[in-house]
Amino acid sequence: MQVWPGTAYPLGATYDGAGTNFAVFSEAADRIELCLLHDDGSETAVELRETDAFVRHAYLPGVMPGQRYGFRVHGPYAPERGQRCNSAKLLLDPYARAIAGAVDWGEAVYGYHFGKPDSRNDLDSAPHTMASVVVNPYFDWGDDRRPRHDYHRTVIYEAHVKGLTMRHPALPDELRGTYAGLAHPAVIEHLTELGVTALELMPVHQFVNDHRLADAGLANYWGYNTIGFFAPHNAYASWGDRGQQVLEFKSAVRALHQAGIEVILDVVYNHTAEGNHLGPTLSFRGLDNPSYYRLTDNPRYYMDTTGTGNSLLMRSPHVLQLIMDSLRYWVTEMHVDGFRFDLAATLARQFHEVDRLSSFFDLVQQDPVVSQVKLIAEPWDVGEGGYQVGNFPPLWTEWNGKYRDTVRDLWRGEPRTLAEFASRLTGSSDLYQDDGRRPLASVNFVTCHDGFTLRDLVSYNDKHNDENGEGNRDGESHNRSWNCGAEGETDDEDIRRLRTRQMRNFIATLMLSQGVPMISHGDEFGRTQRGNNNAYCQDNEIAWLRWPDPDGSDQSGPAADGGREEPGAEATDDGGEDTSRADAEARSLLEFTRSMVWLRRDHPVFRRRRFFHGRPVEGTHDELSDINWFTPEGEEMTSQDWQLAHAKAVSVFLNGSAISEPGPRGERIADDSFLLMVNAAAEDIEFVVPVNHGRQWQVVVDTSEEDGVEPGQGVKLAAGDRLTLIGRSLAVLRRPA
Repeated sequence: MQVWPGTAYPLGATYDGAGTNFAVFSEAADRIELCLLHDDGSETAVELRETDAFVRHAYLPGVMPGQRYGFRVHGPYAPERGQRCNSAKLLLDPYARAIAGAVDWGEAVYGYHFGKPDSRNDLDSAPHTMASVVVNPYFDWGDDRRPRHDYHRTVIYEAHVKGLTMRHPALPDELRGTYAGLAHPAVIEHLTELGVTALELMPVHQFVNDHRLADAGLANYWGYNTIGFFAPHNAYASWGDRGQQVLEFKSAVRALHQAGIEVILDVVYNHTAEGNHLGPTLSFRGLDNPSYYRLTDNPRYYMDTTGTGNSLLMRSPHVLQLIMDSLRYWVTEMHVDGFRFDLAATLARQFHEVDRLSSFFDLVQQDPVVSQVKLIAEPWDVGEGGYQVGNFPPLWTEWNGKYRDTVRDLWRGEPRTLAEFASRLTGSSDLYQDDGRRPLASVNFVTCHDGFTLRDLVSYNDKHNDENGEGNRDGESHNRSWNCGAEGETDDEDIRRLRTRQMRNFIATLMLSQGVPMISHGDEFGRTQRGNNNAYCQDNEIAWLRWPDPDGSDQSGPAADGGREEPGAEATDDGGEDTSRADAEARSLLEFTRSMVWLRRDHPVFRRRRFFHGRPVEGTHDELSDINWFTPEGEEMTSQDWQLAHAKAVSVFLNGSAISEPGPRGERIADDSFLLMVNAAAEDIEFVVPVNHGRQWQVVVDTSEEDGVEPGQGVKLAAGDRLTLIGRSLAVLRRPA
């Protein structure tokens, strides 16, 4: 075999049409072998003799896409000094563009023998671990163009590749749970009809199914356990894992772009799948443990601000380069449109404290590629001082956890919630205005993958995570949920009606709030996880979406054992409930959700780019304020009204003639005006339409109605008229411009 010197950049395996350049960083290694893996289990080892700035490299003519490979690192093994090199362990390339196979969790993938953490384990891990794959970078993108939706026009839909597609009745079996399934016309049609503009995918970077979960017969379903920051997860590929997963992912992105839908990736750059000091040796640990991980004062152990066993060393230039190279790769080569950063506060921990001006944010700010896509932070981690909602730099948007908590508290009837609810409804200026950000810095959500689904939020007071195998100790215990009078599924008609009304209240509130709305997949038709608020390990019907049947026949897809449900079997949903009734309720909620999304999209007054002024806006020729708050009696709210512990009702006037920001060509934006009437109290309340804010109004949304309100069918009201809202309901009145 010919071995040429090659180049130190780019890192990873780079195919140029005639051969492949290999380059890998390690400051700890004495020497590194590149191992080409063959299908018969043998391997060919090539020592990487050329070194530039601790990057070892070689070019191998004739090495083609599909070739599996790994590294063996010869160097010091002294865990007490943080050194964990061991040439018996076949290591993944940190820059691998594709990864084949899976870990089978034998003792060989660990650096020590079980029960003897201070021992050295020289068993060969190659037959038991994954392999890196050389990929062909060439792909016909055609006329692919990024949709580039502005934030004020964005509606985010958070979804899991497998969970979204596994049980879709229109998908053939071979596409269920795959990237190709995402690109299926039936899935794309659902998203476009719903009004979604951005699909936020839960982790698709190559991740590892934890040893503990595998032994328990469970799986790391969510995927927050990354081992390959450049590689699409191979289990979501229907075409194969020797590089085909890359082509399949690109094809899905291209199809979604053609439908005008952006693709945002949920990325996990805060830790890796190698866990703590007792974890496996799969890649980074064996290449250069001290350069990649934050070690404690005793370097045998790892500092952990993520709750996963380790944290990446964010002040290491090689870690920062890895992350920035990965981000650029997914933007430039995979054409994704943005990122949601899991536990983003950890990325700010340059030393110990959370520092919003850390090196990572400096690099993102100045990067001409990464700085131009959507950047969304999960603004917390589990470390000290880790809750950082409102504290990220101006370039960033944030999952607004305070929005979630306040909206949940209001609708479940908590006292002294109204004032904060007003702030959350109008874009959370208390969090974002002081540093120059705008309402669009707030990604508003009521539910997400982590916690109860929307239906479970109104059906359970307590978590029910027994199937996770942790004695119901896992998951959040304080969910701000309310079961409406019975725990779990019920046949009580009053409770069922209240629950569906509460779900409509949450959806309507989300779409009427300033900021960027995010829907959790399946909430649009009320999916359930049977009270499990931490379904991270449930790769089965607990977490997979059961799609409502559009025509009354039972097409709920494969059962948990992978087989098909018998068409003649009694139709019951995941909670043991009659499916025909559940499907009817799901279809009704879906239609309501669609109508609320499109109401928002059609009216710029609900998606302003600037905060409200609370006064008339100059140049609009309107003497009314851009926003006003009223008691149910139609009187303007006073400071005393806001502080009343029992206050749970308010009216909000949104002036469509007083939108301060201009259109894209500098033109004035004018819209209809709206009056939002919110009754979060248990009892019915009579609302008075305020005087001097419009003569004629029409109800366009009423969450107490089965289907909201049909367009043009709502009650017409005049100034001073009265409208009774039943307990826990919301109404929207429109006044034409």
